[in-house]
Amino acid sequence: MLAKVLNHIIFVFSFVILISSCRDEQIDNPTDPGKISPVKGFDAEVTLQWYKLFLEVDRFAPGYRPPAAARMLGYVGLAAYEAVVPGMPDFKSIAYRYEQLTLPALETKKEYHWPTVLNSVYYHSFKKYFPHIAPIYEDKINAMGARFLSTYGLKISQDIMERSELRGLAIADAFYDWSASDPLGHYGFKNPQPSDYTAPKGPGKWQATPPDFGKALFPYWGKVRPFALRNDELLGRPYQYYVGEFSEDAKSQFHRQAMEVYAITTPLVLSRQWVGEFWSDDIYEQTFESSARWISIANQVIEEHKSDLETAVFLNAKLGMALADAAIAVWNTKYTYNVERPVSYINRLIDPAWKPTLNNPVNGLKGVTPSFPAYPSDHSGFGGAGAGILNTFYGKDYSMTDKSHALRTEFNGLPRTFNSFDDMAKENAVSRIYLGVHFRMDTDEGLELGYKAAEKVNSLPWKN
Repeated sequence: MLAKVLNHIIFVFSFVILISSCRDEQIDNPTDPGKISPVKGFDAEVTLQWYKLFLEVDRFAPGYRPPAAARMLGYVGLAAYEAVVPGMPDFKSIAYRYEQLTLPALETKKEYHWPTVLNSVYYHSFKKYFPHIAPIYEDKINAMGARFLSTYGLKISQDIMERSELRGLAIADAFYDWSASDPLGHYGFKNPQPSDYTAPKGPGKWQATPPDFGKALFPYWGKVRPFALRNDELLGRPYQYYVGEFSEDAKSQFHRQAMEVYAITTPLVLSRQWVGEFWSDDIYEQTFESSARWISIANQVIEEHKSDLETAVFLNAKLGMALADAAIAVWNTKYTYNVERPVSYINRLIDPAWKPTLNNPVNGLKGVTPSFPAYPSDHSGFGGAGAGILNTFYGKDYSMTDKSHALRTEFNGLPRTFNSFDDMAKENAVSRIYLGVHFRMDTDEGLELGYKAAEKVNSLPWKN
């Protein structure tokens, strides 16, 4: 711990010489003790910019596919909230709810600059959770931390800056240590497709799918520690709730769900393909992944709505935790029921030449299916979680145009306009049927689990 503090102090003081040479000229009235605004008094810039950087790093971070990314968002979001909640009079810490999480005490009757605290939390968290990224992204993380440190250093006194920086570091360390006490989740990104997992065989059971026949992705993720869901709430309804027992009979409900996928994708309809590609976020190194999509949406709303810092911090804490819990519940349900993908059923019983309409422009593969069981849909789970949280901040009738992929050229990323977050979640869900990678039952149960995760996070005792 001492080494960490010393290294951090060196990082802080690397800017002190630069800042002190012009502080006297640029600050006529340095902040007086007791005069610093609460968190609500600041704009959301520091949180917004760090979460925009997350979307860029997430795209190229090895192993950070949907559940691992969602988990990181949960830890970083809650860490940021706990770091500055003393400056949020209407809110309280929820850290007491989590065993093995011990947070450093705030120095009483001392001033903190909350944006500097947050910059430190984000900087040190990103450095910790992304230890394996390419140097270009390490440089961007360093540059972001330095940028805010130097900017704020011209506005506040040196002792407040150092105190705020060290609080952010201490909170980031505490949450990272707590994360490490859940090793399955903490180290999951290092081995997302473990070779020791063998998919169970049998009628209707998932097996690796063409064209790449990838190993099962995160088969043990259902055992990761949740934030708000209880362990007995991590398993969705059996797929039989929707279709009865698995059947290859042409008159069965299961067969009808497969025929729906086949009919929707044959022939390919461009308007549906647009929806499918718009929400896809499936391809590593092409875009950020599907859980991060709701961070992109939240960023746009925060910016459009000109939300204050308190709102942005609280929103990202709840959103990250809900996405993390939705991922655990979805993956736990996937590998409990192990339902095969549409491509397996359709090729075997309906059309051996049929392919999904999801393509990978990075490696050139056509007709791709994600490498894990079908039921339920993780995209749908993240959609329910995202909408369930955003509704509580901006209302159920918030209209917005999603520009997440407006500049993409390798697929139709043109913005789409929606009347509500729920409409976005529903289109996100049905997009998986349009691409031929999910059955209707997958999307319905995914939405159910996502909304449930959001409900549980929303019901935590956040307020005084």
